[in-house]
Amino acid sequence: MAQLIVALDLPTAEEAERCIDELYETDVIFKIGLEGLCGYPERIFAHAEARDVRLFIDVKLHDIPRTVGAAMERLVRPNASIVNVHALGGSRMMHAAVDAAAHRAEQLGITRPEIFAVTMLTSMEQRDADELGIGGDIGGIAMRLAGIARSAGCDGAICSVHEVAALKAAYGGNFLALTPGIRPENAESHDQRRIATPRSAVAAGSDYIVVGRPILTAPDRLAATRAILDEIVEARA
Repeated sequence: MAQLIVALDLPTAEEAERCIDELYETDVIFKIGLEGLCGYPERIFAHAEARDVRLFIDVKLHDIPRTVGAAMERLVRPNASIVNVHALGGSRMMHAAVDAAAHRAEQLGITRPEIFAVTMLTSMEQRDADELGIGGDIGGIAMRLAGIARSAGCDGAICSVHEVAALKAAYGGNFLALTPGIRPENAESHDQRRIATPRSAVAAGSDYIVVGRPILTAPDRLAATRAILDEIVEARA
């Protein structure tokens, strides 16, 4: 069954901690992105560990292989379930990330986090790919990058829901799909472009779905989270 990831895209440690406190009993995964990683990393890591919640460390590593490997070793920790890299860094970089994660996990005596590769950001659309001079349609680009990530040893790809069915058909069910840009019916899209509902994401075969603002800005975050979790269960029925 698809798992829900709640994006802790919040400006202060206090707000992020409050969100974890409100939702941790639902057993969702919490995504710590660049806002938290740049603003209050050690504090949110400590709070997540104290609450024993799983983390998706959304750092999108993209640098030379040695630097990415060194950074990955610093990120691997007991409650880190997922860490991501950027597929545009290439196969050698992604392979270095996977090796570094495995090495550090072995040192700590823990399970290696799943390594996901970002393909094309869900805030991007075809004109953005054209502007960058990346040849082909945006879905095809995402598929090509996912294939490189799989060959490099990554566990899955981060892509829009629109690529999931093709990704599963091409690379099999064991290559996982993590889909941001998930919005319940009638929710605003904000800066996301290639979006989908939780129900359609599950139907497409997503293994993880990421929801941020529709939960974070809800009057009752717990109720909003439970509604999405119910929709995931119903979609799999």
